[in-house]
Amino acid sequence: MEIKEYIIKESDKLFCQFGFKSVTMDDIAKHLGMSKKTIYQHFSDKDELVNILISEKIGTQDCVVKDGAKNSENAVHEIFFAMSNINELLSNMNPKLFYDLQKYHPKAWLIFRQFKEKTLTMAIAHNLERGRKEGLYRSEINVDILTQMRLTQIDLLFNQHDNYTMNKYSLAQVMIAITEHYLFGVCNPKGVELIHFYQQKKPIQA
Repeated sequence: MEIKEYIIKESDKLFCQFGFKSVTMDDIAKHLGMSKKTIYQHFSDKDELVNILISEKIGTQDCVVKDGAKNSENAVHEIFFAMSNINELLSNMNPKLFYDLQKYHPKAWLIFRQFKEKTLTMAIAHNLERGRKEGLYRSEINVDILTQMRLTQIDLLFNQHDNYTMNKYSLAQVMIAITEHYLFGVCNPKGVELIHFYQQKKPIQA
C-alpha cells in the first residue's frame, strides 16, 4: 500500500472513532508512527485529507449502489443488499462525524450532499419503480413522495442522530430499523413474504 493511501486508511479509523474535529494532524502522525512532515508531503492540511477521504468513500458507495441494483434478485433483495453494506459502513462510525463534516469541512460535505441528492435519489426512485414492476411493492405508492421521504430519513439519521435516539443506538442500528420500517410500508403481501425470507436467510444485526 502506498504511503498516501495508508495515511488515508488509518486517518479514517481515527475520524470514525472520534469525529473530524477532535482528531488533529498530531494525533494522526502519532497513530501512524510517522512525522507530520511526512504527512504534509502528501496533504497540504487536514481539510485536504478529509476531502480526499470523503471523495474516495463516495466513489466506493457509488459503485456499491450500482452493483446492488445490477446484481440483486429483485427490488426487496436490493434493499437488503444496501442494508448489509450500510451496516458495515456505519457500525463503527461516531454519530457526530456528519455534524463535524458539515461544520468544519464544507467542501467534503458538499461532495456527500451531491451524492445523496443525485445518486441516492435516483437509486431510491428506480428501486421503487422496480418493485412495482416486479409486483412486490404496492401499486398505488407515489414514487416522488416516497423518494423524498426516504431522503428525509437519511437526513434525520445524519443530522439529528443525538436528538432522535438520545445516543441509545448506533447509526447502523437506527438505519436498519428505519429501512425495515420503510420496506414493510412499500411492500405488498408478496413483497412482505420476501422480507421475511431474506431476514431468515441472512439476518442483519447492527
